[in-house]
Amino acid sequence: MELLTVSFSSSLAGNALFLARQHLCKWKNHSRFDLEAKFVRNRILNKSLRRGRRCLSEKREASISCSTGTGEDPLIPVNKKLSDARVIYAVAPAMGHNQESHPESHFRVPAIVNALEKWELSPKFRGLEVIELENFNAASSNDIASVHTRAYVSGLEKAMDQASKQGIILIEGSGPTYATVDTFRESLVAAGAGISLIDAVVAESKISKSPPVGFALIRPPGHHAIPKGPMGFCVFGNVAVAARYAQRSHGLKRVFIIDFDVHHGNGTNDAFYDDPDIFFLSTHQDGSYPGTGKFEEVGHGDGEGTTLNLPLPGGSGDTAMRTVFDEIIVPCAQRFKPDIILVSAGYDAHVLDPLASLQFTTGTYYMLASYIQQLANDLCGGRCVFFLEGGYNLKSLSYSVADSFRAFLGEPSLASEFDNPAILHEEPSTRVRQAIERVKHIHSL
Repeated sequence: MELLTVSFSSSLAGNALFLARQHLCKWKNHSRFDLEAKFVRNRILNKSLRRGRRCLSEKREASISCSTGTGEDPLIPVNKKLSDARVIYAVAPAMGHNQESHPESHFRVPAIVNALEKWELSPKFRGLEVIELENFNAASSNDIASVHTRAYVSGLEKAMDQASKQGIILIEGSGPTYATVDTFRESLVAAGAGISLIDAVVAESKISKSPPVGFALIRPPGHHAIPKGPMGFCVFGNVAVAARYAQRSHGLKRVFIIDFDVHHGNGTNDAFYDDPDIFFLSTHQDGSYPGTGKFEEVGHGDGEGTTLNLPLPGGSGDTAMRTVFDEIIVPCAQRFKPDIILVSAGYDAHVLDPLASLQFTTGTYYMLASYIQQLANDLCGGRCVFFLEGGYNLKSLSYSVADSFRAFLGEPSLASEFDNPAILHEEPSTRVRQAIERVKHIHSL
């Protein structure tokens, strides 16, 4: 729906938020994260505010700055620092976009940043091996309008006046997506982080056969946001905007998007449903929000065959996802021959996450990160950028992202220090096999 047609409310509603509140007791016990998150929040809030000053600019600058933890000038151009990098990430925590008790909270990104520090995976400990991209520009309205309607973009910007008076407003009718006075600016910053990572990874891929993997540690998430408006906690389609930018600015025509969030990325699905040059592949829990992503949704017109949806039965876990990767993701990517791989990295399929009932573990996410990195190395010169989507248990989210960083660095997983096999149930292997075979038949794999 167009934002301008939405009636605003000061209270949150919708099925997704109802389910979230039903399960808040499972993840609100994170007191040790609270003090740590406040410390990290103060560090990154200042960065976010600096970036936000340019968020309404229609022009993007070519320069990028980074931090390496070496004590050198952080404003040195990134192309002088990336030669030894294995991971490059950008942080956009959207601290001003927050609703008390909402699962998509402003503690999410700080919890991840804290975990990177705790496990010595940050530039402070890794020097040139891990780089944080800083002082990047926010996305422009034109960048966003490559995916979303201008009516929605301008309507959201105008709605900030109402948010400044009411504090919190609903921007999705009766749905769970809210806005504060900072939401428009913070959402442009989040999208800009992804765009800047595209620039950095592509630039390095021109001079190195093993460019760093990019990771946008950003919020609000984006894969539910449809072209005409927000949806499901999501404001702008961050990965979709980045895909269009990669095509437009770098000539990377064929974009392969993997979405392993527990919920179907309906916004990304819709944005490219008739586009033969963008392959969207989503694995998600069958029957989960928003109820889309059926087997038969395969694209339309020229785009028929470049959308693949694999709804997995509840209880699916590590074994199921390994099989899906080998039998579905790899052959699809090999046949498509992408120029770049983008990933909607949702960590809410974790067994501890409160909003669904798959059984991924921290080890599952390590596997996915490692395998996708290798897939990018094999097929598209290593060009690969991850975008944070869901993940609402702060501990499983932060540990899983940290273990993804270990995978990118080629280091052993530490999932065994966090995962508890005793809480896992037997996976529905027969139903998983049926789902895989159905997809293989539909897509001639």
